[in-house]
Amino acid sequence: MGMRLSEVAAHAGVSEATVSRVLNDRPGVAQATREAVLTSVDVLGYDRPSALQRQMVGMVGLIVPELTNPIFPVFAQTIQTSLASSGYTAVLCTQAPGGVHEDDYLGMLLARGVAGVIFVSGQHANLDVGVERYLALRSRGLPMVLVNGHRDEIDAPSLSNDEAAAVDLAVSHLVSLGHERIGLATGQHRYVPVVRKVEAFDRIMRERVGVDDPSELVAETWFSVEGGVLAARTLLDRGATAIVCGSDLMALGVVRAVRQAGLRVPEDVSVVGYDGALISGYTDPPLTTVRQDVGAMCEAAVRALVDEIGGRPQPRGDALYAPELVVRASTTRVRT
Repeated sequence: MGMRLSEVAAHAGVSEATVSRVLNDRPGVAQATREAVLTSVDVLGYDRPSALQRQMVGMVGLIVPELTNPIFPVFAQTIQTSLASSGYTAVLCTQAPGGVHEDDYLGMLLARGVAGVIFVSGQHANLDVGVERYLALRSRGLPMVLVNGHRDEIDAPSLSNDEAAAVDLAVSHLVSLGHERIGLATGQHRYVPVVRKVEAFDRIMRERVGVDDPSELVAETWFSVEGGVLAARTLLDRGATAIVCGSDLMALGVVRAVRQAGLRVPEDVSVVGYDGALISGYTDPPLTTVRQDVGAMCEAAVRALVDEIGGRPQPRGDALYAPELVVRASTTRVRT
């Protein structure tokens, strides 16, 4: 379908002659008017002329997982706000299972001439997936930043929550309440944050609690309510009196499974979440959780990307951000 100048002109509130001048990239049009016309072209679903797509250099791709986990909208909103204050517009690309794949989004973003991309828990966090797509992007000179999924092979700034510190905070809290049979309910082992969590849990349980084989107290399912239910059933069968979870959503599933077993939270089983999304303060009971420092991570990610775009290379390696333990009503002393 060809572009109707009259439709674009009506939408933008300008004359057809002005629309024609903008689309043909002719002078004599104020910048604000030019942007209004191009925005109307986008909103009405028309493709910009190829010569004008290069003018979208103020745009940054933001690729996040599905928004059903309440922590990812927080990442998206915080990064969008920070980008805007730096003069960039975020193009939000969400990866729902069975939806548009990261590679398809990247093709679209490259066609639009984005200035850079921020990946939050993307394919880079999945150890079963190769890094070729990222190496190809870097070979094109595209600036990028990775959040929560460091891979040494990718030449880009990387920022992560300190998973070992998160496990340490949760386990130390439970040990101080007298718990020894502490379980870990988390997602699948192919993800970088899960590998880090499990390694830290194994070390800390051996050193701090004296458990010979912590692996029997680890249940790897999915980062969802259903995954939490499934993991909790396994861990309760193994005598856990407290369960550390890989996300607040998993923790809600663990609470459900504890109650289905005829037990109570926290009187019979203490539960610790992870992420610190707003929802965790309003659950029943309010959830003790380990909160990621989303604000600091997002601000640093945007600052690193803006510097990379500006030709000021940032340090490689993984910058770790300290989480915070938020104690609420889902944890208490072990029953003796």
